Amino acid sequence: MKNYAKPGEVMYHVGLSVEMLQGARYALVPGDPGRVEDLAKALDPDAVFLACHREFASWLASVAGEPVLVMSSGMGGPCITFVVEELGRLGVTTFIRVGTTGSLQEDLDLGDVVISKAAVRMDGASKAYAPPEFPAVADLDVTVALRDAAKETQVPFG
Repeated sequence: MKNYAKPGEVMYHVGLSVEMLQGARYALVPGDPGRVEDLAKALDPDAVFLACHREFASWLASVAGEPVLVMSSGMGGPCITFVVEELGRLGVTTFIRVGTTGSLQEDLDLGDVVISKAAVRMDGASKAYAPPEFPAVADLDVTVALRDAAKETQVPFG
C-alpha cells in the first residue's frame, strides 16, 4: 500500500498538503526558487502562489483545465529527494525537471532546449532507490509528449 498523506497533512519539507494541490498529478521542477513564479505565470497568467518553505517555492497553474504544480527543488540530490518523496505522497505522479543541465555534448549552446532521454548517475541520492547499474532513463511517454509539444510549437530542441 502506498504511503499517501492523510487529509490535511502538511508535508514537512515542501509545506504542501493534498488539498493545496487540487489534484495536480504533474509537477514542473526548476531548481531555483526565483524561477517558479515566472514559469507558473507563463503556463497560466492566473497561477496562484501556494507556499514557500525553505528552498521550496510553489505555485499552482492550470493547463488545459489540468492543475500543474510548479515547485523549486533547491540544489542537489538530497533536495530533489524531499520533493519527489513528499509530492509523491500528495499524489503527484509525473515530474519534469526544468532548468539548467550539464552536458557531455559539445554542440550544445547556452540556452538550447534539451529533452533528456537518460542521464548519467553520478550522484549519491539515486543509490538509495536503485542499484548503480540500473539506468536513469526518462519515461518514454513523457519524453515523446515533450518532443511532440516542442515540434508543434516550433521550439528547436536537442
